[in-house]
Amino acid sequence: MYSDQSNQMICNHIEQYIGVIDNVFKEVISDVLSIDILIVNPTPERNYYTLITSGMSEFAMQVPDGAEEYQYTELMICLPPTWKLSDEAFKDERNYWPVRALKTTARFPHEYNTWLYMGHTLVNGNPVQPYSEDTGFKGMFVWVPEVEDQSGFFNLEMNSEKVVHFYTLIPLFGEELDYKVKHGEEELLNKLNKIGVTDVLNPSRKNSCKKRFGLF
Repeated sequence: MYSDQSNQMICNHIEQYIGVIDNVFKEVISDVLSIDILIVNPTPERNYYTLITSGMSEFAMQVPDGAEEYQYTELMICLPPTWKLSDEAFKDERNYWPVRALKTTARFPHEYNTWLYMGHTLVNGNPVQPYSEDTGFKGMFVWVPEVEDQSGFFNLEMNSEKVVHFYTLIPLFGEELDYKVKHGEEELLNKLNKIGVTDVLNPSRKNSCKKRFGLF
């Protein structure tokens, strides 16, 4: 189980840089790694839900040589203020999929002895498939969160030997995932920025890499 002290430090960090934690989705059944989801409700300043993991950073990820500074991570995803967040709503995968994706992505590096870092992408399933029947999103893009004090929030020093880094997840379409593999993260970011993609999940946003035929 994740230590109470570590969890409290993460909670304090979130409340300092994001806002008051209004709810927690506790891990009911878990193996060695227990991941809770901390929820900050929409406010006038940040008019969307912010969901942040607590527990992913209990163990170090298997980072390559030279990247030891980035062994510990927590993840977040931002949802529109109209998103349904309740046990009842979560019985419908159309409501639950971002939470499932957040937890699955948080477990991934520990289950497969790898790491997550900004610019990485992670697809949903093998073969790759949409997260739910009503979305075309098939993977996640790991990036630096949009917060007022970006560098302050990104780094949480737990002790002299452990710094936890916070990344946000941006859902991507299949074509965007393919484009990133072929052209790199900077080119993909240019595409996403052109259509106004932000940290906040937009279920009806355009596909920035959709092939268009004809005149338009």
